[in-house]
Amino acid sequence: MTVFIMVAGVFTGAHVWQETAARLTAAGSEVHAVRLTGVDAGRPAASARVDLETHIADVIAAIDAVDAVSGRGIVLVGHDYGIHPVLGAADRRPQRIARVVYLDCGMPQNGLPALAAVPDQAVRAHLAERADRGETDGELAPPDRDVWQRWGSTAGVSDAALDRLTALAAPQPLGTLLQPLRLTGAVAAVPTTGVLCTGNGVGIDLVQRLVDFGDPVSAALADPRVTFFELPTGHWPMLSCPAELADVLLRAAAGEGHRLRPADGGAPPAHLRPFPIDVPELPRDRRAHVDLYVPEAEGPRPAVVFVHGGPVPAGARPTPRDWPTLVGYARLAAAAGLVGVTLDHRLHDVGDYGRAAADVTAAVELVRADPRVDADRVALWFFSGAGLLTADWLTKPPAWLRCLAASYPILAPLPNWGLAGSRFHPVRAVAHAGALPVVLLRAGRETAEIAATVEAFVTAAEDCGARLELVDVPNGHHGFETLDAPEEVGPALRHAMRSVATHLAG
Repeated sequence: MTVFIMVAGVFTGAHVWQETAARLTAAGSEVHAVRLTGVDAGRPAASARVDLETHIADVIAAIDAVDAVSGRGIVLVGHDYGIHPVLGAADRRPQRIARVVYLDCGMPQNGLPALAAVPDQAVRAHLAERADRGETDGELAPPDRDVWQRWGSTAGVSDAALDRLTALAAPQPLGTLLQPLRLTGAVAAVPTTGVLCTGNGVGIDLVQRLVDFGDPVSAALADPRVTFFELPTGHWPMLSCPAELADVLLRAAAGEGHRLRPADGGAPPAHLRPFPIDVPELPRDRRAHVDLYVPEAEGPRPAVVFVHGGPVPAGARPTPRDWPTLVGYARLAAAAGLVGVTLDHRLHDVGDYGRAAADVTAAVELVRADPRVDADRVALWFFSGAGLLTADWLTKPPAWLRCLAASYPILAPLPNWGLAGSRFHPVRAVAHAGALPVVLLRAGRETAEIAATVEAFVTAAEDCGARLELVDVPNGHHGFETLDAPEEVGPALRHAMRSVATHLAG
């Protein structure tokens, strides 16, 4: 018989597991929902100081309460913040744990506090300032009913369940978020399962891409002992689909689930596959974090700056400006008589949009200062997660920016990115675009979460009369250049490039 020990996330307690626990129990499992000190009703703080170590001790006590000689396998389930005390406890009792389940949460690293995983970046910055001042005691008030969305997608949660979640929410002791997680490394030997809630913005395909990038930290996710499941719901599956969650947990305990392909697992990953259009070879001219592909032509030429998507792990090799897709776009631009430009920027995490935007601005200024470039005729072309970076250029388009293009972009922050109140919100920014032409390549088979941001942008553009041209790839997926049939993708790319060239010439 499997024993499930379940730990809830910030502001919530053992009560959130009620329906899922009932289904697991009916299936023959033993279930313990841990009551965390200082958060759960019935577990008041023993002292004024409650921190991560306090909650790790709570989970260890639950593990030790299971008879060790019974042979029952213990599966620890951590949701949201709950994965931090789960990992801390598993690291100290690795021989007792059969599997750790990461339920719609990040991968905490040794030495980092749970604060690093807080999705609401305004809250994260505020708490970091308090920590810098030494204010590590106290509590963080729970969100109001209409603010839960900033802590994760509430998709699928009924009004009644959201009312109950709000009514039972408790303040989170600051020490639990500010104290670093300390791991010896023993937990690395414990099999794991990740349960990804796609309505919150992350699916298996995205995780596979992180592995494919060659980042050493993500490489461990392709270990055969690691499995994955997806649930088509928001961040609180124990409230939105408790039966489906119980089924997934039982399958995880049995060792089932999707296993990722190692980065060196045979065929090249999608981002390293050939560009779908034959373009003339052209050497690059590398300047700092920028590569220029300059056509043989007289006089300064208009330029197209291609801004790669992300987040891309800092350890990814090769870096994006050397990916075949970006190089192919730049050479396609050069074949049209334009200077094609690729660059590397530091969008390594969803908290990096500010410095990535600064990197792009610096790259553009470097390009405009090159004597081979017509500084008054520049286009910017964004991809995927870099779509949020378009907001700055839409809000205040400079006179030299003659066109903005985007391929399968994300055009509003995804629910778990904590950016809803930030400046990186193209759906809101497009109202200020004025006469700036926008060429948007839209993937017909885009993921539902990203497609919703694109449709919201299109609607907003139509409402304000923006100069939007849609180039559809009806059967295209996210990253269609290397995933889909060249005979469909090629014409769309050529059409979009012609449109951009026309705007640069006009």
